[in-house]
Amino acid sequence: MGARKESFTITDNRTGKSWELPVLKGTMGPDVVDVRKFYADTGCFTYDPSFTSTAACESSITFIDGDAGLLLYRGYPIEQLAEQSDFMDVCYLLLYGELPTPVQKLKFEDDIMHHTMMHEKLRRFYDGFQMNAHPMAIMCGIVGALGAFYHDRIDITDPTYRMIASYRVLSKMPTIAAAAYKYSVGQPFIYPRNDLSYSANFLHMLFATPCEDYEVNPVLERAMDLILILHADHEQNASTSTVRMAGSTGTNPFAAVAAGIAALWGPAHGGANEAVLRMLDEIGTKDRIPEFIKRAKDPDDPFRLMGFGHRVYKNYDPRARIMQRTCNEVLDALNAKDEPLLELAMELEKIALEDEYFVKRKLYPNVDFYSGIIFRAMKIPVSMFTVMFAVARSIGWVAQWNEMITDPGMRIARPRQLFTGPLKRDFVPLDRRR
Repeated sequence: MGARKESFTITDNRTGKSWELPVLKGTMGPDVVDVRKFYADTGCFTYDPSFTSTAACESSITFIDGDAGLLLYRGYPIEQLAEQSDFMDVCYLLLYGELPTPVQKLKFEDDIMHHTMMHEKLRRFYDGFQMNAHPMAIMCGIVGALGAFYHDRIDITDPTYRMIASYRVLSKMPTIAAAAYKYSVGQPFIYPRNDLSYSANFLHMLFATPCEDYEVNPVLERAMDLILILHADHEQNASTSTVRMAGSTGTNPFAAVAAGIAALWGPAHGGANEAVLRMLDEIGTKDRIPEFIKRAKDPDDPFRLMGFGHRVYKNYDPRARIMQRTCNEVLDALNAKDEPLLELAMELEKIALEDEYFVKRKLYPNVDFYSGIIFRAMKIPVSMFTVMFAVARSIGWVAQWNEMITDPGMRIARPRQLFTGPLKRDFVPLDRRR
């Protein structure tokens, strides 16, 4: 006799009827109560605003344990990947499930770097935007437009075409992002250089000009690579869930990724590192920190310390420890530790890490706090911060999209609702309305 399957029993107190709900077990993380047949069996929906207690999909890509401060890509701890690999290693891992052999990695890098060019007509799209347009608005439009240029080779049922589309997203995102920056400052677009690494090429396109050579600082190249690795994927967050939901309709991957970019733009998600710098600007000087610390502790004051604490991590964000070291390396390499705003950030970090109020609540500096400081030191404007996040997350989006498309149980996403509007009523003609 086989082992009894685990389940939950739910009883309707109104009728006395009971139903067994199967328990599903993953390799890690909480067990999941399977409610897929709940409506058909009971006539009721489950209610979970913001999906805080709902597993919306099955995935084998990324795992987070917020209490333990654990982040795994395909089972590998983020600390090991950050210290021992590079972004191309991580991209291959997320897409294919295993780390590449030397031969596989060489081919993968070659394939990615030879898709970096934008179609020349696509470059003209930038001229339709206002000069002061937010780069994320440009990113949404340009990435969505890729579907118009590659529509003839987007058969999402064909694994080869899916992978070609994934490579195109991954390879063109730095080119599109750098062009958005160049457009905003009125400089000529810089063509990609396939002889550079992914991260070095991105920096070159951002900061080179036709007038002078630009030599990529190896410390900044490594810092950029780490930022890309640490932001590559983060389980079923708002933007990734948006990519999956849009992709579930069968739309092309460029449209799904454009939807993810739009979701990432929000200040509660990818815009958090922008908010950190705006907060530092508001504080202004070190002598004002105690005033703002006091305000942050006041439940009646709307001010909050941005870049501290995390929705998922109830312990220290594992990415933040890595980013903290990288932050110091970048500030040293650029001799930027005396820059007033960066000095202010370091003092704020020190106070928050020692203050009992923040320590007790585990409101540690998170990855957004340090990435914002690094970008500021690298002279990347605040408006580009979320764009940098989008470039990194593009690999997570296409990996999650590929996984969803190959799931035999995939159906179009269709959340339900608890309706609290008016009851059915008859239309009143205009002349009878009072």
